[in-house]
Amino acid sequence: MKERVEIWKRRTSKQIADCRVFRVREDACERDSDGAAHNFFVVEAPDWVNVIALTKEKRIVLIEQYRQGTEEITLEIPGGMIDAGEEPEAAARRELAEETGYEAGEFVLLGKSRPNPAIQTNWMYHYLALDCEKTLETAFDEHESLLTKTASQAEVENLIASGAITHSLAVTGFYYLHLHDKL
Repeated sequence: MKERVEIWKRRTSKQIADCRVFRVREDACERDSDGAAHNFFVVEAPDWVNVIALTKEKRIVLIEQYRQGTEEITLEIPGGMIDAGEEPEAAARRELAEETGYEAGEFVLLGKSRPNPAIQTNWMYHYLALDCEKTLETAFDEHESLLTKTASQAEVENLIASGAITHSLAVTGFYYLHLHDKL
């Protein structure tokens, strides 16, 4: 039986791809216990935010959008990348406004999680936006096409349970919301 978790120490690293929204690097590593060598591939991505936006009528703002990875339309919550030098809350406010046209007076950080620590370097910040109102026109990025919907908390719970909401980072956001019990 092992007495500790073995660590792979990075000996060299090289960037092998720059994919606009992330980079991929190859790390040549050595296991600390016996010197065994192995190469790992790591996705260097900026940190992300997502937002559970609650309207004054206690409705949750959801978005539908096409996702190329799965080649399907998903139902999820607003969010996106944090720009260089941008604070997470500022990014949450920006993404909510750009994707839905909603603004909120109060943002609460619910928590943060690692999207996939096996291969990614980034954090996901989960926010709750309170008393949201639609005050703006949407301003999608050039590759975005979104539809905005609202649902009650009970409807969202059913959408998750039924598999209509499958994006794990959205589900994680709702888990953090449950822990904070802010509704």
